[in-house]
Amino acid sequence: MTHPHRPSDAALLASPALATLVRLALEEDAVREDVTTRALVPAQREAIGKLRAKAPGVIAGLFLLWPESPLIRAFPSVRAECFASDGDLVHPDQVLAIASGYANELLGLERTLLNFVQRMSGIATTTRTYVDAVSGSAARIQETRKTCPGHRDLDKYAVAVGGGLNHRASLADMILIKENHVALSGLGAGPAGIAKAVERARSRQTRGIAIEIEVETLPEFESALKAAPDVIMLDDFSTEDIRAAVLRRNQGGRSPLLEVSGGVTLDRVTSLAALGVDRISVGALTHSVRALDLSFKIHAASNP
Repeated sequence: MTHPHRPSDAALLASPALATLVRLALEEDAVREDVTTRALVPAQREAIGKLRAKAPGVIAGLFLLWPESPLIRAFPSVRAECFASDGDLVHPDQVLAIASGYANELLGLERTLLNFVQRMSGIATTTRTYVDAVSGSAARIQETRKTCPGHRDLDKYAVAVGGGLNHRASLADMILIKENHVALSGLGAGPAGIAKAVERARSRQTRGIAIEIEVETLPEFESALKAAPDVIMLDDFSTEDIRAAVLRRNQGGRSPLLEVSGGVTLDRVTSLAALGVDRISVGALTHSVRALDLSFKIHAASNP
């Protein structure tokens, strides 16, 4: 399995973007000004926190508890040990990690840790559900740029942990010609504009940059097919039109790749995969996240 744009956990830990996200998260929670903890908890009380799963799912984001994590580095007394790995299927009441340190620091860590890991695990869990639904077919589930602003690398990492394919990480990664690009190009509308757009993009592309184009009708698809981009996105195509596009593409070989986009639901994804497409884009993986239910219970060190 290849993930051409997948950020690794090590790369994420070294990323300035993650350090910035962590800093902003801790600042918005004002963890250094926790009036409740200051009022009730002795400053150097030792404590232990246990990260547990409260629902079944795929865990993602445990690298945030590693020593080199900017989140852990923000709490100097805290040390953590993980008992699961990203990508593991976890079950209710399973202990995923144990952290120890000063109670006030564990209390400051709690919500930010859960906010990151619950979101990432929710993405990974949903992705795995879609991936399982197309198991046995050649189709791959992939995400889109419909990510939470600032969280793109984390969202894409979580999709890959769930078994999904990462699409472009940014506008600089590939040429993806959509309806608005064609309309603003001055090349004309309809099938003729589609073909000209691919041709212009190819003449100006940087070496090694893939070209994908979105089409909305079968005539546009026919025009795109003749222009031979790397990928053709079938946007909001009916089942019958997808079947026709796959048949037409296969008559000339197995290139270009065909991607289905728009209106993809879990109920529909298995039948879409059976049509012979190569990629199925699911924006809901990252734009409609249902967080995985986790808890981080903290106890005095003398009573773990």
